[in-house]
Amino acid sequence: MDGNFPRTDLSGLDKPEWTRRVMERAEMEGAADKLGRSHFAAFIKSGSTLLVTFETVQGMRGLTDSAQPLGWHLAQRQGWSHLLLACDGDTWFRAPEVYDYFDQLIDDGFFDEFDTVMFYGAGPCGYAAAAFSVAAPGSTVVAIQPQATLDPRVTEWDDRFTHMRRTDFTDRFGFAPDMIDGAARAYVIYDPAESLDAMHAALFTKPNVTKLRMPYMGEALQSHLLFMKRLFPMLRAAADGRLDTAHFAGLYRARRSHLPYLRRLLTRLEATDRDRLTEALCRHVTARFTAPRFARRLRMLETGEE
Repeated sequence: MDGNFPRTDLSGLDKPEWTRRVMERAEMEGAADKLGRSHFAAFIKSGSTLLVTFETVQGMRGLTDSAQPLGWHLAQRQGWSHLLLACDGDTWFRAPEVYDYFDQLIDDGFFDEFDTVMFYGAGPCGYAAAAFSVAAPGSTVVAIQPQATLDPRVTEWDDRFTHMRRTDFTDRFGFAPDMIDGAARAYVIYDPAESLDAMHAALFTKPNVTKLRMPYMGEALQSHLLFMKRLFPMLRAAADGRLDTAHFAGLYRARRSHLPYLRRLLTRLEATDRDRLTEALCRHVTARFTAPRFARRLRMLETGEE
């Protein structure tokens, strides 16, 4: 089902023209709102399920060949309605105009019009998906590598975003783990080997939260899920109430054919001197791919060379 979503190729456009085209399309099929200098919202109405995605302009223009919002791709396939919240750069959506926009949606009963509402985002956008889900009690939240807050009194151990430490994370829609209390279910996806991501994930420990772990995938989990063609199936399962650790484990089996994961796994095995497992991994990979690094390591293990 394509719903009301365009198949327009938006690649190659400069940022102002790209933004204009996205908002223009939303105005034709729903609504579009400029939210201050760094944010905008674009709503396209289709089915009774609403997907709310938080995305950066830079990510949308670079993640897919057509440079369309990720939410458009999934919503058009499923016949869902879609609400895009877009930011220019990583802002964590900490802006009064964004708060006011969600206040208006709440006052209008916007979310009550849909049978199912799901919030999605990754990284700073994952924080926003969790934080603003409070606007739609009973919703589903899928957050990849979300930050819980950047308030230095809580997360002074996270030194990745020191430029955001003067931004207020204590006022409305502030501490993301508290904002998901009204969600029917929430999923937090992270690599436990990435210590700072894991520390944020620990702050999301709640009865309605399922943590889905992607070990040895590193810092760009959304990109890996897209490459493995597992992001959209995962979100469909979440919307249908079918996503649990067992279902995710089945989806995550795709890592066995994902070379970035296999390279990270090889590095880990080499670092812990687990030669038998390293040899088994190298045999598995070289039997399926042209992988010079794995072939060299296999020869070294077979000949005893170092």
